[in-house]
Amino acid sequence: MDIKSFFKLIKNYKWILIGTPILVGIIAFLLVKRMPKQYYSESQISTGLLDPSKKVISNQTVDFFAVNQQFANIIEKFGMKRMINTLSYNLIIHDLSNLKRSFRDHSSQLIPSDKASRGEIIRLLKEKLATQSLLTLADNNGKYKIYDLAESMGYGEEALRNKLEISHAGNSDLITIAFISENPNLSAFVVNCLSAVCINTYSADVSTNQSNAAALLDSLLKVKEFDMNTKNASLSSFKKTKGVLNLNEQSATVYNEITKYESQRADVARTIASNQAAIRIIIGKLNGNDAFIAGSSNVDNRIIVGLKRQLEAANNAFIDGGFKASGQKKIDSLNRLISAKSNANSDDNLLDPRTSKQTLVQQKLDLEIALQQAKSSISTIDRALSTLRSRYASMVPYDADIQNYERDADIATKEYMAALDQYNQSKTNKTLGLHLKVEQAGLPGKPEKSKKALYVIGSSFGGFAFCFGILFLLVLLDKKITDADHLRLLTKSEVVGGFGKITNDERNPSFIWNKESSGNAHEKYKNDIRSLRFELLKKLDDDNQQILGISSLSPKEGKTQLAYNLAYSFAMVGRKTLLIADELPLVTSSQKQIAHPQSFQNFIAKRELQTEDLITIMTKNAAKGSLLETQSLNNLKSAFEELKLQFDNIVIDINSLQDLNITKEWLTFVDKSVLVFKSGNTISADQLKLITYIKHQETFAGWVFYQALAAS
Repeated sequence: MDIKSFFKLIKNYKWILIGTPILVGIIAFLLVKRMPKQYYSESQISTGLLDPSKKVISNQTVDFFAVNQQFANIIEKFGMKRMINTLSYNLIIHDLSNLKRSFRDHSSQLIPSDKASRGEIIRLLKEKLATQSLLTLADNNGKYKIYDLAESMGYGEEALRNKLEISHAGNSDLITIAFISENPNLSAFVVNCLSAVCINTYSADVSTNQSNAAALLDSLLKVKEFDMNTKNASLSSFKKTKGVLNLNEQSATVYNEITKYESQRADVARTIASNQAAIRIIIGKLNGNDAFIAGSSNVDNRIIVGLKRQLEAANNAFIDGGFKASGQKKIDSLNRLISAKSNANSDDNLLDPRTSKQTLVQQKLDLEIALQQAKSSISTIDRALSTLRSRYASMVPYDADIQNYERDADIATKEYMAALDQYNQSKTNKTLGLHLKVEQAGLPGKPEKSKKALYVIGSSFGGFAFCFGILFLLVLLDKKITDADHLRLLTKSEVVGGFGKITNDERNPSFIWNKESSGNAHEKYKNDIRSLRFELLKKLDDDNQQILGISSLSPKEGKTQLAYNLAYSFAMVGRKTLLIADELPLVTSSQKQIAHPQSFQNFIAKRELQTEDLITIMTKNAAKGSLLETQSLNNLKSAFEELKLQFDNIVIDINSLQDLNITKEWLTFVDKSVLVFKSGNTISADQLKLITYIKHQETFAGWVFYQALAAS
């Protein structure tokens, strides 16, 4: 979106933007001037949900999520159709009971004029109140159209809901019922009547629900109690029949005894094995396998006895031989042998073998007695284990049965206790439950502050916003290009310069550039052309070029007018200029005519040219024919080379890009080219392709913006 164009549009339509809000404000003021005053009244109902002073149990924790749900539930019930219809019945009964003191001035179209008919309607409404019937279109089917009557009196459901507000503020314990109307007594009556109806209806519903819940819980409690007693009786009967006091403890006791006897049996078995091994060892020792018991003194004693016999014989021989020295030596030698053998025998036999054998025999007897005792005790232990294992095995079948009985009895007891808790909680809630109470009744009040000023201001602002939005949409949807910056951004190419619209009827270039012409009408126009001339001549002279081509996206965008005036501006700086262009249409015949131009096609064919002082004009073929169809390319190039020798600059008014085939031929002979764009035009998708083509030409110098719209 072009912001500048948007601000220009706002400036152009500023009086509409100012006048529309004022007009809308005046209309709104006239409409709200006769609006009646509005009277507001409210009543407040306490619930006890968040008021600690109304709780019997003061340390009760508050679950705010649950409390908010309760408040939402109460508010929804207060706004039910049944409540609103009950309010409608009460309002109609009030107004029909005493027409002079009715809250509103009602039309007599549906209200019966006779008292008997009104009494009949009141009776029907009271019946509906008693039965809490809903007000529907079916109530029009009777003798009296009750539904249409409520609507005509302004007491219909929708009419009351529009002015009624039921709310709960923050963490307050109060529910507010508010109503606004044109009558203060009506507002007070509505809030008080609805409060009473809501409290009575809600309390009755709660009482009924609690009674139904209590009856249901009581029935459920009795069923659970019977089930619990039945399951416990079954468990008791099983224990009595099977002689089981406490199966878990009894089985644990038997198992512990079995474990103890098995431990004793293992100890006795180890004793038997050890005694038997000891007896085998003792028997082996007694059989002579042990040197300490059997001994080695038998052989030695026999040797000593033999030596003593030899000594006795030697002594006898010594005495009988007459005490010879040899006999003495023999006696001494035998004594030494006897002494040595005796000493050796004493060293080898420190213990008395008889004493050791006696000890071993005694130990053997003791071990045999102990072994016999152990064998006797192990048989006793085995009999006890057999008895205990049979007792334990007899308990196993009872275990599964008693577990089932105990599990069923436990579940039944838990269900009974849960039902008992629910029953007690229900009784507690009935005693300590929600009790609604009117804390503040609605009173007739002063009229509310008038909102007429807000309505007027809002209407004026709305009118302004509407007009502003329309202008914004116009700019947003407008694809027209109105300034050079917008053209530069859209085409992403340079804008060399621009020129404005001629403000009077005199458009002859020779008159415009005449020094004697009055300057006010054309001065700005000539200044724009001069600025453009400076930029173009700079581009041509920097590259030592002469031929300038001027084209446009579409015909009649000012390119021919620019070509004439640009050629004249070149002549004004002393440049000998050739203009090749279409005929310039003049507005009126009273204007001075340009000298009769020569034909470019004749020059190409005959190479004859009559040059003027500074400006020479050649016209192109009006039939828009192809150059290359009339002359060869080389012939055309040589003709342009000849013209370049005779003129300082050549300005060519080229066909628009709409005739792209002809434009391409002319662009072949130019050194620089520019495109003229007329303000207020748009660029289509096809034209964007043409722009892309022309931008890729080396000769393209940029755009010339033609401000054809009036400056704003």
